[in-house]
Amino acid sequence: MTEQGVRWTADQVLALAPDAASRKAGSKLGAAGPWSETGSRAEGTVWGLCKGSGSKPYQTVVDLAGAAGPGYKCSCPSRKFPCKHALGLLLLWSSGDGSVPVSAQPPDWAEQWLAGRHERAGNKRSRGEGDSAVGSADPEAARRRAERRAERVTAGVTELEQRLADLLRGGLAAAEQAGYGAWDETAARMVDAQAPGLASRVRELASVPASGPGWPARLLEECALLHLLDQGWAHRERLPEALTSTVRSRLGLPASADGPPVRDRWLVLAQYDTADPKLTTRRTWLHGADSGHTRLLLSYGAAGRAPELSLPVGLALEAELSTYPGAGQSRAALGERFAPPVPAAFRPPGVTTAEAAARYGEALRDDPWLEAVPVTLDRVVPVPDGDTWQLADADTDTALPLTRAARSRPGLWRMVALSGGAPVKVFGECGHRGFTPLTAWPEHTGEAVPLC
Repeated sequence: MTEQGVRWTADQVLALAPDAASRKAGSKLGAAGPWSETGSRAEGTVWGLCKGSGSKPYQTVVDLAGAAGPGYKCSCPSRKFPCKHALGLLLLWSSGDGSVPVSAQPPDWAEQWLAGRHERAGNKRSRGEGDSAVGSADPEAARRRAERRAERVTAGVTELEQRLADLLRGGLAAAEQAGYGAWDETAARMVDAQAPGLASRVRELASVPASGPGWPARLLEECALLHLLDQGWAHRERLPEALTSTVRSRLGLPASADGPPVRDRWLVLAQYDTADPKLTTRRTWLHGADSGHTRLLLSYGAAGRAPELSLPVGLALEAELSTYPGAGQSRAALGERFAPPVPAAFRPPGVTTAEAAARYGEALRDDPWLEAVPVTLDRVVPVPDGDTWQLADADTDTALPLTRAARSRPGLWRMVALSGGAPVKVFGECGHRGFTPLTAWPEHTGEAVPLC
């Protein structure tokens, strides 16, 4: 890293914003006017005082090099993370106009928060090691807990099988009249059985009836996948170890990322949130420059609050990742980070649309419940196809349709504008419903453009 450090772009800073209102408010504070006593350190710490409506300025400090991702502290009363002052300070820093000079030592109020943050991170690692030691110290108690949970899951699976049998016996047409109530009750029973993965899939079934032409076939397909998952649990002793781990994962049983740590320069390919009334889930896709692996990080936040982990698209971080068990699983846990994220010049290698479809088909052999696989497409052009859109190979006569969700997002038009009829490289998720583009790059030059 250079003496001045590697600065983020304004787009990468604004990608941290928890909502559109914060982006707009933070952009207004990205000028030198309200700021004083600003400073930064090359390893990724930025601080400053921002004049507000009161007599005392707000004390704002950002740590971009924390082990759990960027951290923020501001004396303002906002409950958003990052707040508009943190965004404004980072925008001022990213401009590189000298408004945020490099300083050897932050002020006391910033140094105290940084020291506390680093201490908490160290304590968290120590607790994790201690918890592992405690868990291994009483394997008999752990075995009894696992047996009790397995009994509850088995009871839930048996009940769900009966529910599916009743549905098929009464005919799929009856599902259109039943409404959400029966499915919600069944989902609640799966939660009681400590199988949250089953509960989630049951709730998804409720949205299939009357969802458009062909819904009975889609409902039957989803019921078959649920039945297959139930049978996988019931006969787990006969399955290969990796497939057993996949079944447990799909049921929602906890597991540890016990794969060997892989140290690499991980490019942030995409990041997006999905929310329900109780939880916000953030999905972050990473690609290893040396290993060639594509891995998924999941982080969570309480309803209405963004998850803490935030890694803007287009940056790369040198870190260790450990994978979760299971056949064909991409999920990993972020371990030790060795440097703050910096803009990256490398891109992931791409494949054709035909190769992407084949890759999804191969992945289904390991995980029949897999919705999609991460894929980077090379030299594709977004083209309309009647009322839909598809990504067509520039050099062959093959194409992938876009999913319905992708067609309804503003990112579609961003991708079309970026292409202008020319080929682009696109990263996204390829599955049985089509392709969902998440990030695009111009074919030869340019920065990553988020599409989600």
